[in-house]
Amino acid sequence: MASTPLPPQSSDGAAQPQPSPSASSPTTSTTPHPEKPPSHGHGLLNLPLHAGDVPLSRELTPAEKIRRTLRVRAAGESGRSGIHPLRFMRITFRSSSWISRIVNVLWPVVPAAIAVRYATPANHMAIFVLSYLAMVPCANLIGFAGQELSRKFPHVMGIVIETTLGSLVEIIMFIVLITREEVPGIDYIQVIQAAILGSVLATMLLCLGMCFIAAGFKREETQFSEAVSEAGSGLLLTAGFGLAIPTVFEHSLSGKIDQDELMAKTMEISRSTAVLLMVAYLIYVFFQTQTHHGIYDAIFVEDEARDTDRHEDRARHRLTFTEVCVALVVAVGLVTVIAISLVDQIHYLVEERHVSDSFVGLILIPLVEKAAEHLTAVDEAHDDQMNFALSHVLGATLQTALFNGPLVVVVGWGLGKPMGLNFEVFDLAVLLLAILTVGNFLRDQKSNYLEGALCVIVYIAIAVAALYYPNPHLLAAAGAAVGGGGGGEHH
Repeated sequence: MASTPLPPQSSDGAAQPQPSPSASSPTTSTTPHPEKPPSHGHGLLNLPLHAGDVPLSRELTPAEKIRRTLRVRAAGESGRSGIHPLRFMRITFRSSSWISRIVNVLWPVVPAAIAVRYATPANHMAIFVLSYLAMVPCANLIGFAGQELSRKFPHVMGIVIETTLGSLVEIIMFIVLITREEVPGIDYIQVIQAAILGSVLATMLLCLGMCFIAAGFKREETQFSEAVSEAGSGLLLTAGFGLAIPTVFEHSLSGKIDQDELMAKTMEISRSTAVLLMVAYLIYVFFQTQTHHGIYDAIFVEDEARDTDRHEDRARHRLTFTEVCVALVVAVGLVTVIAISLVDQIHYLVEERHVSDSFVGLILIPLVEKAAEHLTAVDEAHDDQMNFALSHVLGATLQTALFNGPLVVVVGWGLGKPMGLNFEVFDLAVLLLAILTVGNFLRDQKSNYLEGALCVIVYIAIAVAALYYPNPHLLAAAGAAVGGGGGGEHH
């Protein structure tokens, strides 16, 4: 005798009533509909649809909305609780993509970097190289843990958490740099300013170019949504305009008013602009996650349907909430230790190896800061999820320009450091040109490997120019020696 199927149950275990068949309705098909895979956190623009989110038949009260937003599914998609060390290590090593698994091979470098730092503190080059390499798997772990954690929250909170965690490496690096004591021969504020713009350039040009190349290898042309590309490129141009205001103000009045007065006014403008940019970012997050998220839902559902490895992704084991917390604590601790070690060697690079501040800040630091976002975006583009990839690229870029960069200005303000948004003209010029270039590539909602290669080539050209760009204090000394004047630092 055939067993009677049990009625479906809701997420709280209660049986759901089944609709009775209508006599006038046609015969229904017995072919089961494939279950749509749940969407996951894919950057700021993605709005994941968690399996536990069920439609509501009534409007929630404000208190219910808060409880729903802050609800944590400790098991999430893992189906487990607590911590299981062997399974935790296996899932973490396998990570979320094949690119991340390759990066995880670098984990033995992490203890080696820490050991060399304390065993041979005078071996500056070895410490820098090992610390630089060790930062990559640690950043990758933060990114992976952020993805896993976002699956355990309702979609709005999951997006905010994943985006914030993805920028932790960058924020930690900025804070470590801003708290360094001044050292003759190197300007840490100049390094931070270059790193802010360099992070934007690395994500916009290098990461986006690699995404276009990864997608172009498997298909002739890749299309993406106008809603994602137009909103992102417009916001990038706005962010670039906001970042340029203090620099334009300073250089337009240089030599026309007292230098000390000009520096004071420029610093006030920088701090005011930083606060305004942070407010703009919060409005942007609210716009994307609360009031207009419906615009993007259909886009990302369609993107998930095109995912070439979605079945493998659904079958992948997940971390529990406890395991995610452990991974984040370990990764953040390691990133902090390695960031301190890395920053301590910058003085050696600048003074002994004669590497310019611009190259360190514009190229070297951003490459490790954004490792997690870059790996995730390239993997998504490779799987024909270009809207997800763009959301990662544009979301990470906007967070740096509108929040992380202004945040370090506010922190410097609190510490009494002259940290402003008055950048070097070279750095700002290449940033604005890069924004215009990327906006032009995004205009037609199509991409191919040629456009990706051009983005990467432009980034390499900027890196070469930054390598030869002299340090500002050397320019000031040279200007004073030849009687040129006006070459002082602008901080």
